[in-house]
Amino acid sequence: MPRVLTIEDDLVTAQEIATELHGRGFHVDLAEDGNQGLMMALEGGYDVITLDRMLPGLDGLTLMSSLRRQGVNTPVLMISALSDVDERVRGLRAGGNDYLTKPFASDEMAARVEVLHRRHGRAGVVDNMLRGGDLELDLMARSVHRAGIEIPLLPTEFKLLEFLVRNAGHTVTRSMLFQEVWGYHFDPGTNLIDVHIGRLRKRIEQPGRKQPIRTVRGAGYVLDAFN
Repeated sequence: MPRVLTIEDDLVTAQEIATELHGRGFHVDLAEDGNQGLMMALEGGYDVITLDRMLPGLDGLTLMSSLRRQGVNTPVLMISALSDVDERVRGLRAGGNDYLTKPFASDEMAARVEVLHRRHGRAGVVDNMLRGGDLELDLMARSVHRAGIEIPLLPTEFKLLEFLVRNAGHTVTRSMLFQEVWGYHFDPGTNLIDVHIGRLRKRIEQPGRKQPIRTVRGAGYVLDAFN
């Protein structure tokens, strides 16, 4: 059974995470502050860590940096109420593999943990490089290449593609996209996503290569990781 360490001082949130992951076949250990979380993480044996950004004793960024300095490469999903781009970048620079903002949908959180677990030990994210088929995203430089050709994207388009690549092969719903990319926790009833998906498809199109972004009718979108 895969093991997850959840470092979270809010017991309601911690229990929500644990309940959802237990239902998906994960064993979950809980740490209520940064110092305890660091000690447990250093002991090893975890497949994924979920890490709250704001913790008593030792904050999430300091904890994350300490783990990486000491050679702990367990994939980490950082969870925070701080949602601006600078905070996301700080989390990734500290060594996080993914970043989820509060409040979050439990099924999305679990999906992200599952993705990190599948990638663990494989070359999905290396030095903050994210790959899906022939697409390569540099999470630091915020740049995108497809088959070695650079593709200029606007910030919103990058966030949209990043989320699709992180969940390559899995359908992401409109509500998941609204929450992750635009910060809405509901569908505002516009064609905003359709417009941006259309633009993104045009930007990543290349002659002789299949369109990787596919519409799943009545459900959402999926990125097919063609090589």
